[in-house]
Amino acid sequence: MANLKGKKAFIAGVGDDQGYGWAIAKGLAEAGATILIGTWTPMVNIFTQSWKLGKFDESRTLSDGSLMEYAKLYALDAAFDTPEDVPQEIKENKRYQEASHYTISEVAAKVAEDFGTIDIVVHCLANGPEVKKPLLETSRKGYLAAVSASAYSFVSMLKYFGPIMTHGGATVSLTYLASEKAVPGYGGGMSSAKAALESDTRTLAWEAGRKWGIRVNTISAGPLRSRAARAIGTIDSMIEYSKANAPLVKEMTAEEVSQAAAFLLSPAASAITGVTLYVDNGMHAMGMAVDSPSLKLV
Repeated sequence: MANLKGKKAFIAGVGDDQGYGWAIAKGLAEAGATILIGTWTPMVNIFTQSWKLGKFDESRTLSDGSLMEYAKLYALDAAFDTPEDVPQEIKENKRYQEASHYTISEVAAKVAEDFGTIDIVVHCLANGPEVKKPLLETSRKGYLAAVSASAYSFVSMLKYFGPIMTHGGATVSLTYLASEKAVPGYGGGMSSAKAALESDTRTLAWEAGRKWGIRVNTISAGPLRSRAARAIGTIDSMIEYSKANAPLVKEMTAEEVSQAAAFLLSPAASAITGVTLYVDNGMHAMGMAVDSPSLKLV
């Protein structure tokens, strides 16, 4: 297990106990890190109430029997970099009126005020409002929204969190194979956003490495039946396809991605940066669908 004792980790994109964000937070807690959570502003009350009512207690249980804790939770809407970027209709939305300081720059400033420096940033943010539409039917607004929320948000987070990260710190984001292969059903510009995220990972590894000594990597994770993934509408088919065609015939678990993230974020990976690490049962290596009716493979 990676050793992250004494490290402070900010995980953006934890809204429930089902997805990769939660699993990574739990894995980092297991490794000894102090956990800070960034939750989408409209989800904050639901998340905190569920936590207080014990709805996450089973999922929070660590290997030693204790429960995962977080040092602080921050409302975060990564579609906005500064307060000036927030449209008036969002400010007046009842789900936002109780919140404050939820833009990326404000959250980074609050984290610095509360904790000084941090060592780790994890980006588990993705949203495509038109993800169910084929790319040819995606509007410009929907396409740009997907790229903004799912790719540029990472650029912005590194821009504002980089100055408060320790030299030798590390970041990890989550991507998907649709960045480089056609995946029907993964639409709305989300495939483009993931391609941008992977390209940015390489460029930011250079820039953040030279500027702050920070490592930048991304994990190309296999399909997981999380709440966010169910919004795609085809997640069950994607999982079954992977099981039928990947080298490893099993369903992905969130813990497998969590363990890979903990390694990449630990000193054990001190020379690894600019990498897209596949954690997908080997699906990325395949160039042929072996369950195709046109094949007669054993």
